[in-house]
Amino acid sequence: MLISSIEKARQINPDRNTNPAQNLQEYYEFVSWAETSMPWALLKKEEYPEIFDNIFQSLCYFYFLIDQPLPELEGKGLVNNSLQYAEPFASWLITFSKLWGKYLDSEASWNKAYYNMALNDPAFGLKNDWYENSSNWKTFNQFFARYLRSDDMRPIASPEDNSVVTSFADSEPQGVWLIDSASFINDPKGVVVKSSTLKSIKKLIGDDSEYKDAFSNGTLTHSFLNVNDYHRYHFPMSGIIKEVRIIQGINPTGGSLWWDKENSRYAFDPSAILGWQSVETRGCVILETKEHGLVALLPIGMVAVGSVNFEENVKVGAEVKKGDMLGNFLFGGSDFILIFQDKVNFTLEAPKKQGSDSYQHLLMGEKLGSLSKRQINK
Repeated sequence: MLISSIEKARQINPDRNTNPAQNLQEYYEFVSWAETSMPWALLKKEEYPEIFDNIFQSLCYFYFLIDQPLPELEGKGLVNNSLQYAEPFASWLITFSKLWGKYLDSEASWNKAYYNMALNDPAFGLKNDWYENSSNWKTFNQFFARYLRSDDMRPIASPEDNSVVTSFADSEPQGVWLIDSASFINDPKGVVVKSSTLKSIKKLIGDDSEYKDAFSNGTLTHSFLNVNDYHRYHFPMSGIIKEVRIIQGINPTGGSLWWDKENSRYAFDPSAILGWQSVETRGCVILETKEHGLVALLPIGMVAVGSVNFEENVKVGAEVKKGDMLGNFLFGGSDFILIFQDKVNFTLEAPKKQGSDSYQHLLMGEKLGSLSKRQINK
């Protein structure tokens, strides 16, 4: 089936500049090389300069090869009938991701050339004087989860006013959705978050949580972190921690990847509807606030080496202040979901992009929105 998948990918995109692994031996060589590669270099710069600078395109290439629909997998309930969800290949993908993550935790994954590459890319913001001394970064993941130079680099909006909800990370807000009385998103299309379409809040929070039913008739918002963003996330409100959990995922792409021949790039279709009980690794912290009820905080991992981590002091019973550090993503990441109970209305107040319905990028600590007491109609 792997040979068939590679062959299908070759037929769709025979251009070796953007699809260089076109037989089984080349695939073996590519995978062996990739597990000690830099994330932005899944396609070697000297060979594939057209898409080298786009990490997303590099990752799409990796999964495009194993995302082809195969007749042998029809009727098995697998997304796109593709090999990446079929055992034992799906388990091997997890092993590969963990090995790659281990490499990105090693000093072999970072050097001056890689630092200069990031320094000269304005998207990473390393010339803004926001971050700690770069001499602290001995591995790629230390760079990826870099600390701020000081708290002053991200002032917290209205730190004493818990009705002001701050941005938990450098990220781009995506919108607000209501939740119905059965704890489903009040939209038949659901909400696309990373590679899955979210519909059930119970499944998102997890059946083993005592708070799985606490957010019926509530409100959900989420924001997307790009790969170049500051990848530490912070508490958007003050309160007392009631629950802390990490929910492991299976690390697939979750949608279909296709070759856009007209624009010479890989495109991603996240329309596949998957259950959150088996997809991307996520964290879940339930925060109890004095005036605004419970708030669910969910950092969402991504396909490649998706790692969600909490600070050591994030424990049940701990009292936290708005702006305190909650945790970090290692490569991948990243999205972050907030869910409020039915006693409050959440208004998203991030500015819109000019001439667009989408929202502007926020820095951690800037005002995301506000909460008000909900009037209950009897």
